[in-house]
Amino acid sequence: MMTFEVSSSVTLLFDFWNVQGPGGMVLSVFVVLLLTVFYEFLKVWKVWLATCSKLSQPQSPYAVNMSSHSGCSSVLDSAPSESSLTPIEPPSPSPNTRKSWLLHGIQTVLHMIQVTLGYMLMLCVMSYNTWIFIGVIIGSALGYFISFPLLGQN
Repeated sequence: MMTFEVSSSVTLLFDFWNVQGPGGMVLSVFVVLLLTVFYEFLKVWKVWLATCSKLSQPQSPYAVNMSSHSGCSSVLDSAPSESSLTPIEPPSPSPNTRKSWLLHGIQTVLHMIQVTLGYMLMLCVMSYNTWIFIGVIIGSALGYFISFPLLGQN
């Protein structure tokens, strides 16, 4: 059947996840809801790690010091001078390189988990059970509501 139905019996993802009855459906909807909330947290964690990796990357070896200039000054006043382009200490490549590879590895694993979980949730929705669909939608909204404000906190 390729239409949504309201039923208390459905098979989700695997043969052993065969739901029969209202109690099993409530438990299955709760599990799917929690998986969806976890999916939203993974998205936030990946974004947070990407922001951390950008903050920890070394700056250019030449720093432009323009803090003494106001926004209303002339074009010549706001242009960087030779003295403001003095080299800063060069970054040491080995610790940052190792840290960036580790961070990239963690982001890759998180991405793999997120994609796998996303496809599993999609397959749950494709069971065309209305209760499972509602569980995914509510879990997504709840996960977004809880997790995305955490990005603003440092």
